[in-house]
Amino acid sequence: MTTVILLRHGRSTANVSGVLAGRSPGVGLDDHGRAQAEKLVDRLAELPLAAAVTSPMQRCQETLAPLLAARGLEADVDEGLSEVDYGDWTGRKLGELGKEDLWKVVQAHPSAAVFPGGEGLAGMQARAVAAIRRHAVRIGAEHGEKALWVACSHGDVIKAAVADALGLHLDSFQRIVIDPCSVSVISYTPTRPFVVRVNDTGGDLSSLVPKPDEEAKEGEDGEAGADAAVPAEATVGGSTGVA
Repeated sequence: MTTVILLRHGRSTANVSGVLAGRSPGVGLDDHGRAQAEKLVDRLAELPLAAAVTSPMQRCQETLAPLLAARGLEADVDEGLSEVDYGDWTGRKLGELGKEDLWKVVQAHPSAAVFPGGEGLAGMQARAVAAIRRHAVRIGAEHGEKALWVACSHGDVIKAAVADALGLHLDSFQRIVIDPCSVSVISYTPTRPFVVRVNDTGGDLSSLVPKPDEEAKEGEDGEAGADAAVPAEATVGGSTGVA
């Protein structure tokens, strides 16, 4: 079991201008986004991060840069976490795209949506989840089953990963909100994933710190002390023992 902190990049220049940036080069953070990235250093200060992985997009690498510098870490760049390939939609105004027939499909039946000249949302989910699970296995083997790690990616990619972890059909992924510089947390176990946080933009993250084995065992009755993420089996009644 390893726990991944899925971090959406901070606010970008494209977020402000209402443009679908996609994989356009040169799209970085704006001043607010850079401030968000700096605040991550303190926000994640208590967490023993074992590794970092990032999308190749500039806005993701800029978001992680202050945290990596503070921790002395280097991030693995993985195309599997890259932004959706929006094809011919890339660089266009969202207001214009909202008038396209495909927009309705993206909203109501995203599993059937394939962007002209680009990829489909179902294909995006498959490659993103495969990448996250692959790194979860690798990092667990290198750093132990309680390892905490961070992966910086994009809104739709993180929504798709959260939907998969929740056991939701991709057609429901638009119900999930992932804001810039938010964190969503998933623990991957040998049997199934557990969703620990979604779209957290300012909450206390100290409960993610792995507990010692003795403390975790004390929580097996469902009262308290469950591990940083969740036990291998969910507690009857819904409590994980995490405040």
